[in-house]
Amino acid sequence: MLKIVIAGPRGNMGREAVKMVHADSNFQLVGVVDIEHDGLKMKEVPDMEPLDVQIYENITECLQQTKCDILIDLTSPKAGKKHMLAAFDNGVRPVVGTTGFTEEDVKELSDIAQSKQIGAIIAPNFAIGAILMMKFSQMAARYMPHVEIIEQHHDRKLDAPSGTAVKTAQMITEVRQSMKQGHPDEEEQLKGARGADYDGLRIHSVRLPGLVAHQEVIFGGEGQTLKLRHDSLNRTSFMPGIKLACETVMKLDVLVYGLEHIME
Repeated sequence: MLKIVIAGPRGNMGREAVKMVHADSNFQLVGVVDIEHDGLKMKEVPDMEPLDVQIYENITECLQQTKCDILIDLTSPKAGKKHMLAAFDNGVRPVVGTTGFTEEDVKELSDIAQSKQIGAIIAPNFAIGAILMMKFSQMAARYMPHVEIIEQHHDRKLDAPSGTAVKTAQMITEVRQSMKQGHPDEEEQLKGARGADYDGLRIHSVRLPGLVAHQEVIFGGEGQTLKLRHDSLNRTSFMPGIKLACETVMKLDVLVYGLEHIME
């Protein structure tokens, strides 16, 4: 049985992760990390699951006292990086669903994981369908290189564009030559109207209440278009991916960025 700690148990994703870990007979939730309620049990806090699991504010204290195997982090980039460093220092394997890490962050964390030979997974998106959309987009870009990405999320999301959109763009540029899209004399009448420029392709971010996580990748060609779309209708869509990551990270000795690398 894998002993698991969850950081961010009161967030929308964290709540679902708590339920998933608690319900799985192969997992044991041994602690949670929260910015409040240090020393209390989850069942003593009204907005948490009624479980006999201790809450810690200090990540190092939590990892050392619980002697866990895996840290699931669903917080923020700043806290997530701090938590990953603590996990590496304590021989714990992190599974991180926080987006907003820079390329420098990922490189630094990858080097540490490799030097310590501790497996880790950072996934911009844990939804299996979203990963398939990214893979299909990379496949399509070989034949239809004119592409734009529209990602839509709830209005409480802090980073834009989303990690999924950036990861999709990265995968597309691996198979697509750099090119400027649109008319060569194109001019924005309102700054930002054409979205963010990633190696010539455009990424557009929408933030509205009522949305969860949605992305459409649009390809244009001679006399035709192709649209690939994924919709997460609620946060349970991410749980199978988190479960897969927890099962897989125990077999790794390096950091893997992107769930697509463990879905082969």
